[in-house]
Amino acid sequence: MGVALRVGEQVIEAEQLLLLLARYQLLPQLGREIIIDGAIAPITCSPDEAATACAQFYRQHQLNSDAERQQWLKRHNLDVEQLQELAVRNLKIERFKQQTWGHKVESYFLQRKGQFDRVVYSLLRSQDAALAQELYFRIQAGEQSFAELARDYSEGVEAQSGGRVGPVELSVPHPIVARMLTSSKPGQLWPPKQVDEWVIIVRLEQFLPAQLDEAMRQRLLNECFTTWLKEQLQHLAVVRNEAPDVGAIPVAGQP
Repeated sequence: MGVALRVGEQVIEAEQLLLLLARYQLLPQLGREIIIDGAIAPITCSPDEAATACAQFYRQHQLNSDAERQQWLKRHNLDVEQLQELAVRNLKIERFKQQTWGHKVESYFLQRKGQFDRVVYSLLRSQDAALAQELYFRIQAGEQSFAELARDYSEGVEAQSGGRVGPVELSVPHPIVARMLTSSKPGQLWPPKQVDEWVIIVRLEQFLPAQLDEAMRQRLLNECFTTWLKEQLQHLAVVRNEAPDVGAIPVAGQP
C-alpha cells in the first residue's frame, strides 16, 4: 500500500514529496535529522528517564489529558511508542555529545581560551586624527572623562553608552583592538591608532578570564556536534534509482 500526504484537497504521493522537499530546500533538514537518529540509535535511557522525558514533553505541548494526547498523536500520524522516542530524543542527543566529545572538552577549551576571555573597555573613534589626538590628551590629563568625551565626539554607536563596550569576548572586537586589549592592564589608555577608516582611542576597563564552567562545557559540546553534523551533511545527495549510471545528485546548498 502506497503512502500519500493529504493537504486540503490535494493528495501528494511519496515520489512527489521528495521533489517538493528538494524544491523547498528542506532535504538538508531532513537529512540532518536522519543522521542524528542514526548516531543516537545505540544510546538507551532508563524507564525513569523515559517517563520524566515524556512528562516534560506533555507539559511543553500542553497535552494534559489522554484525549489531548490521542488527538495530538492522530494529527501527527504517530503512535505512543514513537511519541516516547520523540520525547527522549534530546536526552539521547545530549548523551551522544558527552560520549563522543566530553573527554576532549578541556583540551579544546585550553586551545581556544583566548577567544573566550571577555573584556570591558572604553572606545572612542573619529575620522579626524587631529581631534582624536586632542581628545586623548584631555583624557590623559584628566581634564574630562572618557565617558563625557565619547558621548560628545565618538562617531560610533558606543557614543550612546559613553564609550563603554562589553563585556564581550575577545573574538568580537576588531583583531587590532583585540590585540591591544590582550596586552593591556586595566586602566591602560592607548594613544590614537588608525584602524581601517577610524582613528581610535581605547582603554581597558576590566578583564574577565573565561572559565570552563557548565555553560562553557555545553557550548563547546554543541560546537563539536554542529561541526560534526556539517561534515556529515556534505555527503547528502539524492540518488535516482531509475538512472543509476547518472549517479547521485547533490542536494541544493550542499557541496
